[in-house]
Amino acid sequence: MGCAVSGPNVNPDLAVSEEQRSPSPKGALDLKTDSDHRDDEEPKEPFLLSEAQKGLIRASWETLHKDIARVGVIVFIRLFETHPECKDAFFLFRDVDDFQRLKRSKELQAHGLRVMSFIEKSVGRLDQTDKLEYLAFELGRSHCRYQAAPKYYEYVGAQFIQAAQPILKDDWTPEVETAWENLFKYLAATMRRGFYAEEKMKDSQSLLPRKAGVESTLKRI
Repeated sequence: MGCAVSGPNVNPDLAVSEEQRSPSPKGALDLKTDSDHRDDEEPKEPFLLSEAQKGLIRASWETLHKDIARVGVIVFIRLFETHPECKDAFFLFRDVDDFQRLKRSKELQAHGLRVMSFIEKSVGRLDQTDKLEYLAFELGRSHCRYQAAPKYYEYVGAQFIQAAQPILKDDWTPEVETAWENLFKYLAATMRRGFYAEEKMKDSQSLLPRKAGVESTLKRI
């Protein structure tokens, strides 16, 4: 896909088993800086969707899914317009300032569909919170490997909501908006936990060669 945020090897449809649960959770979603969020400091984001809210999300997604490709493109065009710095995470788009050209970009369309696929899978797991958590957590880990800052996750959710309103028209209500906001808050927080868990693991692995070198030196003394 040519994207640092969600690279070609990122597969949001990950198998889930009892042995493949995510690590101890971290992180309610808020607007703190990235340095304020760490795997060992924050509690798990609660899944607060009611049954009624799940129904609103499913019903609205049925309509949005009919125009899924356009929604994906709109989300990222709006993202780049409102947060130009986000383009730095996309090496194919970072130097493209012509938004009309971006709208026609096959790469942007593909990326938009990939993100919409993640949302679709999330909607399909609303009654399977363990699988939903694992899906978002692993995607967050993948984003760490592509060096996509966690703050971007919140931006995408906000732009999805803005893109959905004119498509749903009168079916977009304050209740529908709150339901989607709660879902994206949970997904972003869980992805953030995955990001920092992966970062923590990478940091610990980077210390291993140094530790081994010190131990080898001590043995020779």
